[in-house]
Amino acid sequence: MAGRAESSPRQQSAGVNKQEKQILVAFDNHVKDYLKQRERVKAKLPQLSKDSKPEQITAYQKSFMESLRAMRTGTKQGYIFDQETAEYFRTTIKTDVQPRDKPEIRQTILEADTKGVPLRVNYPYPETKELTQIPPTLLLKLPQLPKEVKYRYVGRHLLLVDTDNNLIIDYMLDALP
Repeated sequence: MAGRAESSPRQQSAGVNKQEKQILVAFDNHVKDYLKQRERVKAKLPQLSKDSKPEQITAYQKSFMESLRAMRTGTKQGYIFDQETAEYFRTTIKTDVQPRDKPEIRQTILEADTKGVPLRVNYPYPETKELTQIPPTLLLKLPQLPKEVKYRYVGRHLLLVDTDNNLIIDYMLDALP
């Protein structure tokens, strides 16, 4: 009987690496797409001068966020963290972080005051809530983001947040094992 040849471990590993690369490329492309949307909105706003007063800066930031939200109306959760990407992140966080680092990471993330932060795409991250920094040991395992976007945890959930206007770009549930 002629059957399919079994793949060698090397071929299986190459398949996994190819799939991981595809997931990471897709993730990167979605982040870049968000940045393009962001730049289109920013280009339409009046420029701030070096002598701008605090209230002018606040008004600019509010206008920037509102215009960006309007452009992204209808954007749903999973736009960047689609099912494959979310699974990749969960697996990476679960398997690539050293066991000795896990208790510290969990403590840092879960102790932050993030109650009341909406898990909603296109909503602002409340200014009154703590911005949970991702511990460096975990950050090294995740795909690098451009300076305009940061990872944030809210409980066990991972968010992508715009650094200039605190807009929640996307999120994934149960990212922390």
